[in-house]
Amino acid sequence: MTEKSTRTLKAEKGFVKCLPDKSENVEKCRFCVHSVAFLHGEKYIKSPARAFCTLTRSTEEVSLKDVTEVVCDDLKGEGYRSMMNVIS
Repeated sequence: MTEKSTRTLKAEKGFVKCLPDKSENVEKCRFCVHSVAFLHGEKYIKSPARAFCTLTRSTEEVSLKDVTEVVCDDLKGEGYRSMMNVIS
């Protein structure tokens, strides 16, 4: 049996429930190492955080105010972690 590698977080009023007791602004998700993609309308757009990942190389702009879901690969409950630590 395959283990799920992502989870989908509903965006409500510009926030996602990153952890059970913590909401984060969707704006922060674009800098989080765990963000995979954003649902904008009917299209999933790769997270800008993945632009620095050699496997995915995202370059498309995301209008974060219109995002309705965030696909996240944080399955261990770490929460927001800035990608700036990874690229510096």
